[in-house]
Amino acid sequence: QVQLLESGGGLVQAGGSLRLSCAASGRTPSNYAMGWFRQAPGKEREFVAAITWSGGNTYYADSVKGRFTISRDNAKNTVHLQMNSLTPEDTAVYYCAATTRNYAYGDRRIYAYWGQGTQVTVSS
Repeated sequence: QVQLLESGGGLVQAGGSLRLSCAASGRTPSNYAMGWFRQAPGKEREFVAAITWSGGNTYYADSVKGRFTISRDNAKNTVHLQMNSLTPEDTAVYYCAATTRNYAYGDRRIYAYWGQGTQVTVSS
């Protein structure tokens, strides 16, 4: 089993920044991609960003492209999401996830491991 623990969420004013982190522990696979998803009240969980094992390829939802940056530190089994220029529409619970698949990173169904989420609230 792989355990994922998100941190770094909180309350921030519009235009501000937050940096989320996700630490993986347990029996982590040797080759896996990591993704970030978010879910606002009453909405489905949606894709935010993903990064391959090597970190050489990243993927972003159109809604966050240019504002968010995903990165990872494999030595620490940690993935980060730097979020800039935040707006109230970014308010959601943010989840990190891990997958051994190598395509369709935007599909939540391919991710086998999920964290419990961290709340991000952006005030107007």
